[in-house]
Amino acid sequence: MINKDIARVLISEEELSKIVSRVADEISRDYRDEDKRLVLLCILKGSIVFMGDLMKKLTVPVEIDCMRVSSYGSGTESSGQVNIVLDLIRPDLDSCDVLIVEDIIDSGRTLAYLTKYLLNKGVKSVRTCTLLDKPSRRAVEFTPDYVGVEIPDEFVVGYGLDYAERYRALPYVGILKPEVYSE
Repeated sequence: MINKDIARVLISEEELSKIVSRVADEISRDYRDEDKRLVLLCILKGSIVFMGDLMKKLTVPVEIDCMRVSSYGSGTESSGQVNIVLDLIRPDLDSCDVLIVEDIIDSGRTLAYLTKYLLNKGVKSVRTCTLLDKPSRRAVEFTPDYVGVEIPDEFVVGYGLDYAERYRALPYVGILKPEVYSE
């Protein structure tokens, strides 16, 4: 039973639904212009649940694609280096308005890097969206375009977020007990 590893629920399933609806409304408003070609870029694996719910609530046409990047070593801290494991390869990048969909921003390094990387690849535009933001952990100057909610500096899991590939399927965001990840 994985729920025993959760110290407390930080964001309930109901709260997540309201947050996703609000962010979807903001995105739909900003991309309603017909000359926009919105491509949601899911950053695997953690963002898949958020992006799935988000795209169902959008009221504008959308395409989807995925990238897989890593900035974590074997622990709970970012290594500071961004590694692209699965790249975005499309022949039509110059006509795509890319919205990077991320589960959580800590240091900001990954999204700052990906934004520049995608612009250098020739995309028409890049914006960023995160479900969870920890601005207190920012190591680089970076501000996402769309933020679900700011959270305290706690180790969180659920709703796609994991620790050692566990807890992703929890329907809420919970704070993981420190003894679980500090063993």
